[in-house]
Amino acid sequence: MTILDHTGLLTPGKKIELDSPPGAPEQVHVFGEDEVSAIQTALDAGRALLVRGEPGTGKTQLAKAAAKALGRAFVSYVVDARSEARDLLWHVDSVRRLAEAQLAGARGKKSPDAQPSLDIGRYLEPRALWWGLSWTTAAIHVGRMGLPAPPHPTGWDPAKGVVVLIDEIDKGETDVPNGLLEALGSAEFSAPGYKERIRPTPSDIFPLAIVTTNDERVLPDAFTRRCIVLDLKLPEGKAALIEHLVRRGNAHFPKMAEELLRQAAELVANDRAAYQRQRLRPLPGQAEFIDLLRVLDRRSLGNAAVQEKMLNDIARFVVRKHPEGARQV
Repeated sequence: MTILDHTGLLTPGKKIELDSPPGAPEQVHVFGEDEVSAIQTALDAGRALLVRGEPGTGKTQLAKAAAKALGRAFVSYVVDARSEARDLLWHVDSVRRLAEAQLAGARGKKSPDAQPSLDIGRYLEPRALWWGLSWTTAAIHVGRMGLPAPPHPTGWDPAKGVVVLIDEIDKGETDVPNGLLEALGSAEFSAPGYKERIRPTPSDIFPLAIVTTNDERVLPDAFTRRCIVLDLKLPEGKAALIEHLVRRGNAHFPKMAEELLRQAAELVANDRAAYQRQRLRPLPGQAEFIDLLRVLDRRSLGNAAVQEKMLNDIARFVVRKHPEGARQV
């Protein structure tokens, strides 16, 4: 497996505008120094990058931005309470297999040569980590089945590599991270009905696997040991938090007046501090700040005077997600 030279592709302060569906909120990511250093470390070490932090700090967006900056394909899987480790590696289409088995049974033995093979390998579908570790074998396999490969950039080929996002791994049971130890640690695994071990071919580039967690569940030590770890935290002090938010706001809405950005940032910082004192969750943060600015921008059409008047009214719905009395304590 080859490791690409990614020098210069990621730089602190680099602004990445991400693609969004029509009508969906725009997404802009500005790489921080720690983010760039952690990604480069993960790539050089050949390890997954575990990104920890409260919701709304840009963990998922970081993975998408890294894929675009590095010119890599992007595949993802969002973990939930029903997820199993194999869901990130492979999937057997049991419904289609059962349907074909029933159809074959209905036809009887009149034309045995025409009966479809029910070999499990015919119903095996690659999932995110298979595509990341060996796009080559995954593409060959789905090609035989007549299935499409995941979307990828125009002009992209497997030699340019893949970013795999495993989102919110803490939502799953501990069996999920434990079941990924082999794939993430040894870069290989087995799948039912597939004769060979799934591992990178000489033409595959080592993937950047980014795993996110909100720390709602403690991850197994064996899993964390196989990862490079990045903690995404908002600045602690009020002044530092305001400056951070203003920079992020300016990246998203460069035409918005800085005074308005600061007013909105101070509002979020004050509410955040009040909720922290009372140990209330969720805390307002970067995501709420950007949502607040987005509403101001869309409703007032850039009129700063109108935006200032609307700020507190909109904040009741966007930022203050706890009773008003709690905020004032």
